[in-house]
Amino acid sequence: MDKAGRVFLIGPMGAGKSTIGRQLAELLHKDFLDSDHEIERRTGVSVSLIFEIEGEEGFRRRESAVLEELTGRDNVVLATGGGAVLAEPNRALLKKRGIVVYLQAPIDALVARTHRDRSRPLLREGERRVKFEEIMRVREPLYLSTADVVAVTDHRAPPIVAHEVAAKIRSWKGDENATS
Repeated sequence: MDKAGRVFLIGPMGAGKSTIGRQLAELLHKDFLDSDHEIERRTGVSVSLIFEIEGEEGFRRRESAVLEELTGRDNVVLATGGGAVLAEPNRALLKKRGIVVYLQAPIDALVARTHRDRSRPLLREGERRVKFEEIMRVREPLYLSTADVVAVTDHRAPPIVAHEVAAKIRSWKGDENATS
């Protein structure tokens, strides 16, 4: 299996996985997929409603099933949900089947990018900055240990990040982590 034929984007909500992913897919001549959008398409309801009805655990089960299928497709750039890395089987699947790119952003940027978004279940209650700090305390080590490539999105324009990631992927050999 050619891992380079599959690129999986990981990172927290607001890191730019969907925005950069679409541009990256175009640059690499791949199809773009978004696991959260695929879950919504299949269920006919929003991720928020799934969280309300089934809780986070129910959503994570659905997410794992969709990842199992989508990571098997060739010639794709897949934006995963921010919490996809929480399950060890998901992390193993991503690492085995493709090149994993961690889109890393500071908490200030994540708060700013999501400040108007009311659709994210994990950010609905409490102070947003505190929620991101809690989320990243758990997820940052998982993102870093899963990633083959790390790209800092910070305050850089998505096309610049997409071009940088595309260049790293084109030169990726799989023998060590490439970081920026």
